Amino acid sequence: MSLAPTSDQPLYQQLADSFAEAIHQGTLKPGKRLPAIRRVAQSHHVSVNTVLNAWQMLEDRGLIEARPQSGYYVRGVLPAVTRHGQHKARVRDPSSGKLDLIDKVFAAQNHPDYTNISLACPQDSELFPAARIARITASLLRRHSNIIGRYALPPGSERLREEIARRALHAGQTLTADEITLTHGCMEALQLALRAVTQPGDCVGLESPTYFFLFPLLASLGLKALEIPTDPQHGLSLDALEMLLQEQRIKALIAMPSVQNPLGCGMSLENKKRLAKLVNTYHVPLIEDGLYDELQFDWPLSPAVKAFDRDGWVIYCTSFTKTVAPDFRLGWTAAGRFHDAIARLKAVSSMAESALLSETLAEFLASGGYDHHLRTLRRRYAANLDEARGLIARHFPVGTRATLPRGGFVFWVELPGSVNTTEMFDRLLQEQICVTPGALYSLSERYNHALRLSCCYPFDARYTRAIQRAGEIACELAGVPCGEAQGVPLRPQTV
Repeated sequence: MSLAPTSDQPLYQQLADSFAEAIHQGTLKPGKRLPAIRRVAQSHHVSVNTVLNAWQMLEDRGLIEARPQSGYYVRGVLPAVTRHGQHKARVRDPSSGKLDLIDKVFAAQNHPDYTNISLACPQDSELFPAARIARITASLLRRHSNIIGRYALPPGSERLREEIARRALHAGQTLTADEITLTHGCMEALQLALRAVTQPGDCVGLESPTYFFLFPLLASLGLKALEIPTDPQHGLSLDALEMLLQEQRIKALIAMPSVQNPLGCGMSLENKKRLAKLVNTYHVPLIEDGLYDELQFDWPLSPAVKAFDRDGWVIYCTSFTKTVAPDFRLGWTAAGRFHDAIARLKAVSSMAESALLSETLAEFLASGGYDHHLRTLRRRYAANLDEARGLIARHFPVGTRATLPRGGFVFWVELPGSVNTTEMFDRLLQEQICVTPGALYSLSERYNHALRLSCCYPFDARYTRAIQRAGEIACELAGVPCGEAQGVPLRPQTV
């Protein structure tokens, strides 16, 4: 790798990222000794201190370890989650069984005294450009003091819609401002899309596992769910989907093709093109949830499926809540052939989004600060994921597996044996620690041994202690020692 001295990323960080990628790709395997520090410094034309700083960063991320009088070695890492077993495609009622557990999890996640290691809501103020947003808001109020004295009317801020259209080019989408509907976060975008393309009693295809709040959303609209196998590395099974489309078993599909929640996986470009072709061929709308798309670790970003939408059967939904300003609740949708229907539904349900917040976000996007902010977020979350997976490898039972996400900040953990993570959730609640059990992510019982963890929090003593305590309880339930106690390298496995 050639380092870029003119980059806004320090040289030691570039070097650390290049070696981290080599470890994740299997080029540098567990137990392998890293090249001598002076040799790395010479080959990359950097100082010895730069290499030492890079090695320190890799140690902090749990990827390498120093051995006295021997050098630095690649640590054992968690095995990958393997392909989930086959399951029958059964239509299920999302209003049964899971809603009480969802309410219980939300109550715990909202409790200020609890240590949360699973909620997908960044809690570190450094993850958002709050000061910059505050200055822009104050400036707008000084220049346009009457902005809060006027009603915002549909279709909402033209400037923000123009900035969104400009940014959509990064995801391969060619849009105009008139094709974009502003929404109150991504959840409203998903709800409007479902209302536009389904009727009560219809069946909607979902990834399995999937984001658990889709179940109460479907239930509120009188819809049924049919879960489709989703590979932990490659995403939605298109063969299974095509069979369902041929049999006309679903009226719509909700999927996260670029960065899936909770697995963190992403579909290949070839599969995204095939997915777009399938929904256009069978005339079944795809509601594409792109909430984490701008947090993909690879650059350039992998295009959205919407980029390959021939006849407008893909409804793209996303928001800025995970990247800029959660409290603004500003999202948007590009709905193709369903644009007019969704725009009308938006107008009669919640009219329009705040003009002050919309203009503030538009100015921030136009200033160019957003791209720099995103680069910082991607690096931060990639490092956090490495460190969190390192903690899991040390403190959770031997045989634990975890996904290696393509972006975002959540990942999926599967425990060995007969560990029931709902029982683990209940026990941790007694110690004011909150995790999200795998049972929430499916209407079946196939993920009772799994859980989703999040690493969008400060990695302080409180967070690391919560991970350690969760691991101790998991070891107790599994009757298996932790990875650190076993002392055996946990080698990555290829699916």
